Amino acid sequence: MAIRALFPTLVSRESLAGSAQRRLDRALGDECRSLALSDAAGRRWSARHYLGGYTSYGSLDRLHLVSSLFAALQKRIDPKVAAFARGLHYDLAGRMLVMTDCWANVMRAGAVHSLHLHPGSFVSGTYYLEVPGGAGQLKFEDPRLGLHMAAPPRRADAPVRLRSFVSLPAKPGDLVLFESWLRHEVPAAQFDGERISISFNYGWSHRSDRTSTPLSSRARRGTFPVAPKVPRSARDDSKRRGKV
Repeated sequence: MAIRALFPTLVSRESLAGSAQRRLDRALGDECRSLALSDAAGRRWSARHYLGGYTSYGSLDRLHLVSSLFAALQKRIDPKVAAFARGLHYDLAGRMLVMTDCWANVMRAGAVHSLHLHPGSFVSGTYYLEVPGGAGQLKFEDPRLGLHMAAPPRRADAPVRLRSFVSLPAKPGDLVLFESWLRHEVPAAQFDGERISISFNYGWSHRSDRTSTPLSSRARRGTFPVAPKVPRSARDDSKRRGKV
C-alpha cells in the first residue's frame, strides 16, 4: 500500500553556537532576571495572566527596539527565520520579514504556559537561555485535532509524526521556530531554578523599510497570543492572552 504524507507541519530547532553567543546569552539571562525584579507593571500583569512566573509581554513586548542585547539576538535570529520561511516555500519576493514583538519569560516550578497560538503573526519562536533539568518542555498540538471525527486514540508507540501532541526538549542556546498558527503550551513541571527564554513574532511587509509596520501585524498590534474561540472583545484587548 502506498501511503503519502500530506500537509506537513514544520518546526525548526537548532543551536546558536560560538563563544560570543554564550557571552550574549549570559548577559541576556541577567537582563531577563533584572526585568523580572524591576518591571512592576509586568509583574502585576503576570500575576493575573502568567501564574507562577514572569513575562514582559504585558509591559515590554518590543525589547529588540529598546535593548542593545535583545537587538544583538535579533541579528542572529533574522537569517534563521528567513531560512525557515524559504523552507516553507512561501513566495517572499519583494517582502521583508520583520521582528514585530520580542519579550522575556521567566518560569519557575509549577508555572503553566497554557495552550495558545499567535494570531496575526507569520513565524513565531523561542530562544532558550536557561533550562534546568526537569523544566517544562514546549508541547505542540496536532493542528487537525479539532477536526477528527469518531477517531480512536493513537497507540502509545505511535511514531512522532502521528502523535496528537509532541513535546520538544530544549537546552540553553536552542532556537525553536514554528508557524504562528500552530498551537502550543508549556505544562507545569517541578524543577529547581528558573527556565528563562525569549519569545518573538515575525511579520512580513511589501516595503523595504524595516521600520515600517508589517502588513501581517497591523491587525494584531498590541494583542497577546491566545487560544482559539476567544471572544473578539478579548482578542482585541491588548492585555489579554493565554501566555507564551
